[in-house]
Amino acid sequence: MVQSTKSQNCSNCPSLAKGIFCSVEESALADVARHKVTNTYKKGQTLFVQGNHPFGLFCISTGNIKVTKVGVNGKESIVRIASAGDVLGHRSLFTNQFYMATATALEDTKVCFLDKKFILKVMQKEPTVSMQIIEKLSTDMGKAESKLSSLHQKNVRERLAELLLILKESHGTIDTEDKLKINLKLTREEMATMIGTANETIIRFISEFKEAGLIEQKGKYLYIKDEEKLIDLANLSY
Repeated sequence: MVQSTKSQNCSNCPSLAKGIFCSVEESALADVARHKVTNTYKKGQTLFVQGNHPFGLFCISTGNIKVTKVGVNGKESIVRIASAGDVLGHRSLFTNQFYMATATALEDTKVCFLDKKFILKVMQKEPTVSMQIIEKLSTDMGKAESKLSSLHQKNVRERLAELLLILKESHGTIDTEDKLKINLKLTREEMATMIGTANETIIRFISEFKEAGLIEQKGKYLYIKDEEKLIDLANLSY
């Protein structure tokens, strides 16, 4: 069951600086806080489901959410991982289409919901909010194009190396031992769907990367040991 929590003022949100309301004044933030509904989703709970009608915008305060899509063949693939500061449902909301994907919490995640009528009103009054949403839409489109190009032009080994680098950029942290940790728990199956390969294949290549000293694993977390070699392997130019 989704748990509703008391809505905090948006000025106290830990992800405000990364969100769409980062440039609005305090009075406008207070107005958003009065209109939003804040929910906590447990791991595995869904925010919305592919094919349903959109009613508003979701803003992630804390946690991680996987966005998945089921193709015509019935196979599910992970489109992206959304994190604190990201918004969800914006494309379907503004195009008046049904949700093109399903959003599911990867861990305990706090999300704020704003209904369509209010968010459109805010966008008219606060141009910076519109610009932030356009920027996020453009970023999402760029990532989607890069992923499509990668799927068509790179082999599985290259795609895995690229995925690890992408996760490092979005979820990389330095732990207490000064090691580069990907602070996100993903199953091998989830990683496989992100790069379009089979479970067994990604397990084999992760073992290969470990043996080559590119990565290591502690518990359910992966660590980057040799970023330069991963970049070379992924055929990326940073």
